[in-house]
Amino acid sequence: MRTFSKALLKKMSLLALVPWLAACTTVYPGMRNDSKSIPGATPSGTAPIVKTITAQLLKSEKEQYEKQSIQNISQLQVTDRTPYKIGASDILSIVVWDHPELASAVMLGKAPAGIDGTTDALKPLPAGFVVDHDGMVQFPYAGSLKLAGLTEEQARNLLHSKLARYIKDPKITLSVQAYRSKRIYIDGEVKTPGLQAINDIPMTLVEALNRAGGLLPTADQSRIVITRTDISYPINLLQLVQKGVNPASIMLKNGDLVRVLSRDESKVFVSGEVIAPRPLTMHNGRLTLNEALGESGGINPITGDGRQVYIVRKTAKEPIVYQLDASLPGAMAMAEEFELHPKDLIYVAASPLANWNRGISLLFPGALSSAVGVAK
Repeated sequence: MRTFSKALLKKMSLLALVPWLAACTTVYPGMRNDSKSIPGATPSGTAPIVKTITAQLLKSEKEQYEKQSIQNISQLQVTDRTPYKIGASDILSIVVWDHPELASAVMLGKAPAGIDGTTDALKPLPAGFVVDHDGMVQFPYAGSLKLAGLTEEQARNLLHSKLARYIKDPKITLSVQAYRSKRIYIDGEVKTPGLQAINDIPMTLVEALNRAGGLLPTADQSRIVITRTDISYPINLLQLVQKGVNPASIMLKNGDLVRVLSRDESKVFVSGEVIAPRPLTMHNGRLTLNEALGESGGINPITGDGRQVYIVRKTAKEPIVYQLDASLPGAMAMAEEFELHPKDLIYVAASPLANWNRGISLLFPGALSSAVGVAK
């Protein structure tokens, strides 16, 4: 009798707790009527902007994305390519035919580290006439000549006019022996990052990438940044090709910095009630919601609530939360059209039953299994 009374009392006490526990479950993540449960809510509890993913929203987002994705590379494109112009620190080879004594240039010493685009400090420089920091060159009989800013042909004509006073119709060969005045720097996911000298071959973006040994497998072709005079120009190579723009039309100038970002810097994060929560790497800047859920194993059929799939996106002003009801017909088609951005967080909320079960397990470990055992 005493044993029966204890079992009955235990069963009745547990059953009495059920309504109270059910009422408490509204504070757990995933419930629609609680703003704190929405991922990305501010510390004060104010819910961020929530947008339901619909066909109209997808159309609006696509139009906005295409508008923002227009790459302003007009400042980088050059249609007419001018010949190379001599600059300070360039080394010139000057030969006056039949007058070898005029070209007896003094051999230069060792080059400082990296001055000609190499890190080998012991690399010898070729013999020639060095253009000083003022752009001047000293030449016998001609004196000091301002050659900086001139092309090879213009410099040759200037020297010819000076020597013609002393030599009848001088035959002159003038060319740049070593290009040292203009350089660009390439960094990031390329085979050989470092300084690259601009020579008589126009330095385009494609030329610079090829000289650097090409892109590494970890490179993100959609995220290349060219920095010029404190202004950064993001370049999406794949998008340029799709729109019929030749990347070789992008011309680099002296002092430009080219950085190729890594694919690891373009990740999205999948958490919540999915089979395999984990970070995902975007494929050259592209990943859809459907692909992200698929690569994470999909929504957990036991604990996940397909009606509450959230995408949290941080913007300059405030975070925006997109919600997809995956239980609706055609939801996966909309998920395939929804383009993710780098650093997006995908969160799948738990079902109310899963929250209730976890609430009991946290507050009273083993209580649910005990109640089931007593009922038996």
